[in-house]
Amino acid sequence: MRCWYRAMVVSCLFLIPFTIRGQESTPVQDSTPVQGRTPVQEPTPVLESAPDDSSIETGLLADSPLADPFAGKMTGKWFGARSALAESGVTFDWDVTQFYFGTTTGGLEREFRYGGLGDYVTLLDFGKMGLAKGLFLKLRAQNRFGETLAGATGALLSPTIAPDLPDPESNNVFLTNVLFTQFLSPRFGVFAGKLDTLDGDLNAFAHMRGKDQFSNIAFVSSPVALRTIPYVTVGTGFFILGKEQTPVFTFNVLNPVYTPGTSGLENLFGEGVTLASDLRLPTRVFGLPGHQLIGGTWSSRRYVGLDQDPRVILPSIPLARQNGSWSVYYNFDQFLHVDPTDPSKGWGLFGRAGLADDATNPIEWFLSAGVGGNSPLRGRGNDRFGVGWHLTGTSDKIDPLLARLVGGLGNGQGVELFYNFEVNPWFHITPDLQVIIPAREQVDTSLVIGIRAKIDF
Repeated sequence: MRCWYRAMVVSCLFLIPFTIRGQESTPVQDSTPVQGRTPVQEPTPVLESAPDDSSIETGLLADSPLADPFAGKMTGKWFGARSALAESGVTFDWDVTQFYFGTTTGGLEREFRYGGLGDYVTLLDFGKMGLAKGLFLKLRAQNRFGETLAGATGALLSPTIAPDLPDPESNNVFLTNVLFTQFLSPRFGVFAGKLDTLDGDLNAFAHMRGKDQFSNIAFVSSPVALRTIPYVTVGTGFFILGKEQTPVFTFNVLNPVYTPGTSGLENLFGEGVTLASDLRLPTRVFGLPGHQLIGGTWSSRRYVGLDQDPRVILPSIPLARQNGSWSVYYNFDQFLHVDPTDPSKGWGLFGRAGLADDATNPIEWFLSAGVGGNSPLRGRGNDRFGVGWHLTGTSDKIDPLLARLVGGLGNGQGVELFYNFEVNPWFHITPDLQVIIPAREQVDTSLVIGIRAKIDF
C-alpha cells in the first residue's frame, strides 16, 4: 500500500505541467482577493510576505491611488497620523486572530479550547525616509495566548497552526522578523536578517498563514519541508520578480536551528546550513490565471533526534545519527472562474505534493488537493471558502522509534471545510469543520468543529 502511495507522490512531483506557456506579454493581475492592502512597495523574499499577507498575490509593487489603504483596518487612519506615517515610510499591519475549536468525537481529548495569535508587522521604507532608495526593514512581533488544540486529535499536523506559533509553550511576545531587503533593480533584490518561514510555498487558495483561508497546517505549506526549514531562524538570499511583480525565483541560505527567543546569531551556522529555493511560474489555461511551483530544500545539519517543532506534533526522541536531509515539493493553483467585474476575485483548484528524506523526516511524503477562493454567492464576493483533503505518509525508518512511545503509525489523512464571512472589511468570522484520521493507529477518527475570528487593526 505504501508503494502505491509513493508512486502517486512521484507522479505528481514529476508531472511538470505542459500548460505553462511562459509569462504573459503584459502583466496580469493575480486573482487573489485583496483586503486592506497598503500601497507600500513591499520587498518580498520567498519566505516573507507583504505587511498585508494577501497582497503578495496581487503585485508587490502595485500602488492604486484610488484605493484607501486603511479601509480594512478597525482603527482607520488614526486621525491622519497613520496616513502621514505611511507617506513618511512607516506602515503598520496588525491583527489578532482568535480560535475556539474542539474535538467532538475520537482523538485523544474531547474538549473545546480557546486560543489565538497576535501578529504585528511594521514596515520601514528607507527610500521614503530619504535615506536609501529600495531599502526596507520588516519587523514582525507575535504572541500566542490561550490553549492550543495541538495534540488533542492525535494527528501529526496541527489542525489550527496559528495559535501554536511562535512557541506553543509560551505566551511571551517574540520578535520573529528583523529582515532587511534591498532592491538592486526593479525586479531583483537581496535580503538578510531574522525571519519566519510560514510565507513560503505560496498558493492562491491554500496559504495565508492559517488566518484567512484553511486553519490546518496541511493547507498552509508543504509539511515535507518543515524538517529542514525552521519556523524562525536567521538567513539571507535573493529573489527575482516576474512581470506580475510577484516572486518567480528565490534562493535562501538559512541557519537550520529554530531560534524564536534569541537573535539567532550566537551559534550562526554552527550546526550546518540549509539551502532552499523555489520556482513559481504564472500560467494561463483557457485564458484563466494560475501558478505552478516546484521547490526543494537541503540541509547539512547532523540530525540526532526529533526536535520540538510547533508545526509538527511529535515527542522528542533520539534518532540514529544522520548527516544531512532534503525535501522536494510541488504545488499549483488554477482559477476556474474569475469575476468579470473584478479580476482580483475568483475561485479554483489547488494541489500539493512532496517527498522527503525518510531517514531524518517523520513525514516522508505528502499529498493534498481541494477547491477554494472567493465565494460564488451573490453579494458575498469578499467572503472566502475552501474544501480540501490531505494525505500524509510517515517514514518507515522512523516509525519503529515512534511506535515505542505513541503506538503503531500508518498514514494520516483529513478533510477541512471553511467559510470566511466578511462582517466588514476589518472583521472576519470563519466556521470550520475537520475530519481527521490520525497516523497513530490506536487513535480513533476525530471530528473537529470550531470558529475563527480575525480583526485587522
